[in-house]
Amino acid sequence: MPPSCPESQAQRNTCSQFTLHTRISLLLTGVVASLMLALGGLWLSNTRDSIHEEVEAATRVCEQWLKVLVGETHAAPSESTRALLLADIQAVGRIRANALEIIDSAGRRVYLSPQPSYKAGRASPNWFAHITEPAFAQRRISAGDLTLILTPDPSRASLDAWDSLSAITAWACALLAGLFIAARWALNRALHPLDQIQAALERTGQGRFDTRLPLYASRDLNRLATAFNGMADRLNEAVNDNVRLDSERELARLLQARLEAERRGIARELHDELAQGITAVRALSGAIVQRTTDQPALHGHAQSIIAVTNQIQEGIRRILQRLRPLGDNTENDLQHALQHYLETWQQHYPELALHADIRTGTLQVGDELALAVLRIIQEGLTNVVRHAAAAQVQLTLHTVQLADGEWLELTLADNGRGLSGTSGNTGCGFGLTGMRERVAALHGELSVAGIAGGGTCLRARLPGSRVPASQELPHTQPLSRLRERGAT
Repeated sequence: MPPSCPESQAQRNTCSQFTLHTRISLLLTGVVASLMLALGGLWLSNTRDSIHEEVEAATRVCEQWLKVLVGETHAAPSESTRALLLADIQAVGRIRANALEIIDSAGRRVYLSPQPSYKAGRASPNWFAHITEPAFAQRRISAGDLTLILTPDPSRASLDAWDSLSAITAWACALLAGLFIAARWALNRALHPLDQIQAALERTGQGRFDTRLPLYASRDLNRLATAFNGMADRLNEAVNDNVRLDSERELARLLQARLEAERRGIARELHDELAQGITAVRALSGAIVQRTTDQPALHGHAQSIIAVTNQIQEGIRRILQRLRPLGDNTENDLQHALQHYLETWQQHYPELALHADIRTGTLQVGDELALAVLRIIQEGLTNVVRHAAAAQVQLTLHTVQLADGEWLELTLADNGRGLSGTSGNTGCGFGLTGMRERVAALHGELSVAGIAGGGTCLRARLPGSRVPASQELPHTQPLSRLRERGAT
């Protein structure tokens, strides 16, 4: 970096320490000072021209007067005439703006005019004299054996200009100081609302979104106050929306938890009461079958009862699986529940080709997360059957590593009619609403979009946490492998 950079940075830091009022006042004062300097330069140029004209005019008059005296000397040359010439010149004394010297033929000085008495002992500074004093040529006038040397002297005129400049400079400095004070006072008065605006911004930054600014007389400040009040209103609305959204999410979570608790209670009642009663009926029917081998009519009815109880038991088992599909140990049963559900679903809908790729890796799957995944898959596949008219369904369940941790990504895509060809239930029914509520309760992401060429893709991302490698969950195989394992 250039050596001047640190200095520039220091200067910027120094300038930044001034208040806005002071900086504007300094800027205004600097502009006026620059204008005064420009006018001062013009004044110096005019002063130099004036001094030149004044001294040149005085020199011409003096030269003409001396030529008249010398002319009289030439008319009657004598010692007395010479003495009279010297006496006349000495009587005049100091000639205005000129110095007069007389030398004889031998080069000896005969006469030198006295020093000026006007502002005697004073002189303008050399630099100022160099600027304002123009150069003049000496005039030589021959008077017999005498030579009169007339030298223009602008020092008094330059000194007058210096005194005028000093007075002007003093008045200018006083004017600039007064201008700075007046400008700063006016700015303090005009920009006083900025302190109120700053305080309002600080309160807003601390979370006090009820702060509002009044209307000001200044149009610009009034626009600023209006913009601030609008921003505060929008921030307040956003905060209220966030609070309402959090409340709705919490309510949805509580309702979902209550619903799951009700499902578990119903499942317990079905298992403990109805299932045991059916088991008792089946046992009694079996006893009747054993004891009525010689009574064909009664024996046949007892076997029918056994067959019906088997169907009822299977139906109750399916209901229990739907009400409580994950059992008690969710982390170990998610894989098994998905396998069982997908196999059962494929058996009910053999005309749909289901391709499943499920790999949860080392992601820890809690009860709420596992249940949300299963319900989303159930609802998604139900929508495919009802609305998509698809021939293939692709299901993937993978883990993805994001900046804030490991997430579970679920994708369900079909090659059906797409969103434009589905009924209104897909986009606004209770199924999709329930999925959104589940995902929102877990602070996840859910999207439903059409696929180019036909079809719909449902994608959900749900946050999870890592577990030690020793507790790594087994990778789930594609559905074809699951079927092979089930068959064995």
